[in-house]
Amino acid sequence: MFTTTVVWFLALAIATTLTFQTTATLSLLQTYIVHVEIPPRGTNVSDWHLSFLPKGGDDRIVHTYRHVINGFAAKLTPDELADMEKISGFLHASPDRRCTPHTTSSPSFLGLNPNQDFWPGQTEFGSGVIIGVLDSGITPNHSSFSDEDVPPPPAKWKGRCDLPICNNKIIGARNFIDYGLPPLDHTGHGTHTASTAAGNFVSGANLFGQANGTASGLAPHAHLAIYKVCDIESCDQSNILAGLDAAIEDGVDIISLSIGTIVIHLYEDYAAIGAFAAMKNGIFVSTSASNDGPYSSSVENMSPWTLTVGSSTTYRKIEATACLGNGELFEGQSVGGRNFFPLKLLSLVHFPGQEAEYCESESLDKVDVKGKIILCVIGASNPIGVGRSVKRAGGAGVILMNDEQSGYTTLSFAMPLPSISVSNFVGERIKKYINSTATPLATIQLQGTTFQDVTAPAVASFSSRGPNIASPGILKPDILGPGVNILAAWYRSVDNAKPAAAFYMDSGTSMACPHLSAVAALIKKAHPNWSPAMIKSAMMTTASQLNRDQKPILDGSTNLPADVFATGAGHVNPKLALDPGLVYDITSQDYISYLCSLYSEKEVEVIVREKVNCSGLGIPEAQLNYPSFAVQLGKGGSVTYSRTVTNVGNANSTYEVEIESAPGVDISVEPTVLTFTQLNQNSTYKVEFRRQNKKNETGGYVQGSITWSSVTHNVRIPVSVHLLDY
Repeated sequence: MFTTTVVWFLALAIATTLTFQTTATLSLLQTYIVHVEIPPRGTNVSDWHLSFLPKGGDDRIVHTYRHVINGFAAKLTPDELADMEKISGFLHASPDRRCTPHTTSSPSFLGLNPNQDFWPGQTEFGSGVIIGVLDSGITPNHSSFSDEDVPPPPAKWKGRCDLPICNNKIIGARNFIDYGLPPLDHTGHGTHTASTAAGNFVSGANLFGQANGTASGLAPHAHLAIYKVCDIESCDQSNILAGLDAAIEDGVDIISLSIGTIVIHLYEDYAAIGAFAAMKNGIFVSTSASNDGPYSSSVENMSPWTLTVGSSTTYRKIEATACLGNGELFEGQSVGGRNFFPLKLLSLVHFPGQEAEYCESESLDKVDVKGKIILCVIGASNPIGVGRSVKRAGGAGVILMNDEQSGYTTLSFAMPLPSISVSNFVGERIKKYINSTATPLATIQLQGTTFQDVTAPAVASFSSRGPNIASPGILKPDILGPGVNILAAWYRSVDNAKPAAAFYMDSGTSMACPHLSAVAALIKKAHPNWSPAMIKSAMMTTASQLNRDQKPILDGSTNLPADVFATGAGHVNPKLALDPGLVYDITSQDYISYLCSLYSEKEVEVIVREKVNCSGLGIPEAQLNYPSFAVQLGKGGSVTYSRTVTNVGNANSTYEVEIESAPGVDISVEPTVLTFTQLNQNSTYKVEFRRQNKKNETGGYVQGSITWSSVTHNVRIPVSVHLLDY
C-alpha cells in the first residue's frame, strides 16, 4: 500500500512537471520567418525544412514558401532558434511582425469614361488581366463582383477558389488566416479595395443618397484573385508572405497590397521580399504609402521594385454647412444621413483642455451635451467612435474639427447623427465664436453632392511622406492616386441598402493603392510584354503636377504647394500613361547590383533567393535606372549618374531636354538631344549635379525635374537633392 502510494505520488509529480514544462514551452513559442540556403541537390524541400526544426517539429511549421523566399515560417522558442542558427544552411530568421491595412467618381475624375473611346479601346476595361488582392477577404455576393461581360480566366490561371460560388470575376479566393474557411471579409477593407481596383459596373451606387452614380473599379472587366492575409486587427508578415507565394504560383498579373509596416532594412520587409519574387516573375506590385502623414520619413513600402502610392483628393465633395448664431457660415463635408436638422439653432459646446475636447468614449460622461452640438477635435481618435460617443451622451450633432497636422483635408464619415467635418482653420474660427458669446448656437445643414473642387487633386494630409529611410537614394512615395472619400463596395449595409448594393465611403492610401493597381492592369492589357518597371515608369513620367485649377498640387496639411516627398512624380494620368513615349526599364540583375551597395551578400541573398557575389557589382542607389532622382551633395561637391530610356512611342522621334533647376544646384545633362530611329531602341544620358558655392548656405532638401520633350510626348522625372551641411 505504502509503495503503491509513493509510486502514485511520484507519477503525479512527473506528470505535473511535464505538464508545467510543456505549458512553459508553449508560452515561449513565437512565429519566426526562417531563411535557409537552397537545399542540396536531390533533397526534398519539406525534408530540408524539417531538418532545421526540433525533432518531431512537423506541427511547428506555419507556412512553407516556394517562390518568395527559401524557407518557412515556424513556431519556435528562443532556445530552439539559437540551436537552429548553428545548423549549416541556416541564413537568417526574423520574428513575425504585425502590419496594418493602410467608386462612383474616381474613373471619370481620372479621365476614364465608358462613353468615350479611351476606356473601351486598347485597354478593354482590363479584360483578361488578373489582379491579386492581398487584404481582409471578399464579400462575393456583392453586385460589384458580378461577372457580366467578363470573359473566362486565361489559360495560364492555376489558382483555386475556396468560396461556395466563384465566377469569371472572382476566379480565385484563399484564406491564409483560417485554413479551411472561405476568405469572407469581416472588416470591409478587402471588399472596398477589390471593388476599387476591378469592381464591375453597378448603377445607382450611393451612401445615404449621396455620391449617387454608376460605381466601378478602374479595370471593371479584370479578374480578381483574393488572398485573405488580414484579420479584424492586423496582418502578420508570415501570412502576407504566404499570400504572395500563392499569387505567384497561381499566375496573377498585378498584385495590390494596401498593407505596410515601418522597417529600417529591406531584408526585414517581407512584403518587399515577396514583391521581389513577384517582379522576377513579371508581376507588377502596387503598395500603399501608409497614413502617417504629414510627418517626414513616414512612408512605408520603400523598395524600388514596388510602386508606392500616396493619397489625393478628388473633385467630388459631400458638402455641408455649419451655420453659427452670429450668421457666419462654414463649409465642410458629410455623407448626410436621414436626420439632418431643420433650420433651427441649437446650443454649441466645446471643452478645451479636457478629455471631452476629443469626445472619446467615457470622456463625455463628465460634461453636458444633451440636445447640443459639440465641437470635437479629431486627431488620432476614430471619428465613427466619436460619433457614437456623442450620440450615447445625448448629443444632437457633432462638428469634427481637424487638428493642426490634419490641416485642410476634410473627410466624409457615415455618422450616426448629424455631423460636419471641417478644416483646422475653420475649427479655430468656430472656437473663436464660441469664446465670444455666453450663448453660442449652431446648426448643421447638408448641401449635397458637388463635383466642383478645383483644388483637386491635393495631397491628403494623412498621406505618408518621404524621405525614404530604408534607401535614401530612392525617392518615395512614387505617385499619387485618389484616396479621399472613395465610395466602393462594403461588406454590410450601413444605410439599409440591400447587401448586394452596400457601399461605403472610406479614405486612406489603402484606397489610393488599388486605383494604381487597376491603371497598371489597363497598361498591362495594352502592352502585355512590358516589364513591371516599364509599367511603373509609364505612370510616373506622365504624372501631373497641377490641379484642376492649373495650379501646383497643394498639400492638404498646409494648403501650400506640396513638395516632392508628398507627391512623388505627381498625380496619375491613365490616358497619358498608356502612351508614355519613353520608359525607364530595370532588370532583376540591376536591382541586385543596387542591393549590393546597401547590404552584405548574405542579406542580399535573403531578398533575392539566389547566391550573390557582390564583388565589383554594387552601384550607388541613385545610379539605379529609376524614373526619379534622389541625390546627396556636400558643400562644393558634385556627382554624376546616368539613365537609359527605351523608345516605346514613335519609331522616328527626337527628344530635347528641359531642366527645372533645384535651388542651389546646377544640373547639366549630356547629351541634350536624344534621337530614335526605331521602337524599343535605347539611349543613355548622363546627369551632373553640382553644388553652387553660396555664402551662408544652409543644408536641407531642394527639388527640380528633368523632362524629355518631343512633338508628341513629355517624359518627366522628379529630382530631389539633399544639401548636406558639410
